Amino acid sequence: MSGVNLRIHEVQLFQRHVTLRLPFRFGAATVTQCPQAFVRVRGEVDGRSFEGASAELMVPKWFDKSPALTHEQNFEQLRESLRNAREALLATREAMSPHALSQVAGETAIAVSVARGLPRLAAQFGPALLDKAVADAALRAAGLAWVDGLRAGVLGDPWSTRLELVRPTHVVLRHTVGLADRLTADDAGTDPQDGLPATLEAAIERHGLHHFKLKLSGQIEADLERLTRIAEVLRRAGGDWRVTLDGNETFSDAASLGRFWQALQASPALTDLLQRTLLLEQPLARAVALRESIASLGIGVPVILDESDDHLTALDEGLALGYRGISNKACKGIYRSLRNAHRIAQDPRLLLSGEDLTCQAGLAVQQDTLLAASLGVRHIERNGHHYVDGFGTAPAAEAQGFAEAHPSLYETASGRPHLAVRHGRLDLISLHVTGFASAATPHWRSLQTLH
Repeated sequence: MSGVNLRIHEVQLFQRHVTLRLPFRFGAATVTQCPQAFVRVRGEVDGRSFEGASAELMVPKWFDKSPALTHEQNFEQLRESLRNAREALLATREAMSPHALSQVAGETAIAVSVARGLPRLAAQFGPALLDKAVADAALRAAGLAWVDGLRAGVLGDPWSTRLELVRPTHVVLRHTVGLADRLTADDAGTDPQDGLPATLEAAIERHGLHHFKLKLSGQIEADLERLTRIAEVLRRAGGDWRVTLDGNETFSDAASLGRFWQALQASPALTDLLQRTLLLEQPLARAVALRESIASLGIGVPVILDESDDHLTALDEGLALGYRGISNKACKGIYRSLRNAHRIAQDPRLLLSGEDLTCQAGLAVQQDTLLAASLGVRHIERNGHHYVDGFGTAPAAEAQGFAEAHPSLYETASGRPHLAVRHGRLDLISLHVTGFASAATPHWRSLQTLH
């Protein structure tokens, strides 16, 4: 089939406050609270009305790491991106496929946001959320689930029908170890005493974890010391564990990155960890990442882009400089993910990884996880369930509604729905429902409207 043509006649924006149970430190930022954005669209297909929805956490100091901006100013950047995206989408009166709407309205919104001073990564945020919601509505109009809809060409994009899509039953969860995370019960730090794991050791024991994402600070001595401690914890836990490393733009240039990697290789205590390292994610700051080659640094694992993925040709530019892949994140746009997956499928040396924006229980984690897993990602970073208690401040009835609609993904043994991590994996079977990965919706009246 050809793409489903929709005319969008309503776009509603909302937010909900999220308080983290543990502080999440990455790079130079420590996050303890932030809002989650929600989008609800209504569109018309052949005279019938259909609704679509999406959600994403508005994480500060990731889209724009400028130290001159407060967290609240970061949040307002993302709200502005959402408003600009809404305005552009509603201005598109003609019925179009979801991809065509993204090309016309999304690109217009990004241009407006950039002209008003937003970095491109932040400018993409609003269009990315609206793209997910529009895709949801189109899939519901077609009566198809995500993977089936992509195969049928519902979105009207040029990549999905040519991809070897997967209908995943499960995916391995890669657990984030933030820079402020306690590793053992003896470590100083936050202990919410809420019955959920508060240390790396406890998380491994509770969830059977075997894949991990380790945050780097960019400070060689501090990173060597912390990585050595983490390696000791993982060795004691046993099993066939693997790790990825995340630089979060903490290295100022290729030379400093090269010195860091040499120091890692020279540390006998880290030999085993390096042998189990799958990739190094975005070590260089955006300002230099696509200007300086890393090909001659002798880094023995694939280095991939993440924050630099703020324009269509980022992957191609990175490959020319020695990078070997890129991250998948729905907050950067589903069509960017599809395009990158198509490019990577042409070369077995390249990889598409699944990374997290602290996706919250409900729409955000469900849509982002299924997007990545359907593109062949086998292990994905998930940390929303670790830093936030279940559905957080959402009404109990909303949380229960999602848990009942997706019983394989959530567990309620503690009396409150939480992401169900069993033997280090997530069961995705219940996500293959009509629409984009969800048979439940937020309680819209419980959300704060963004005007």
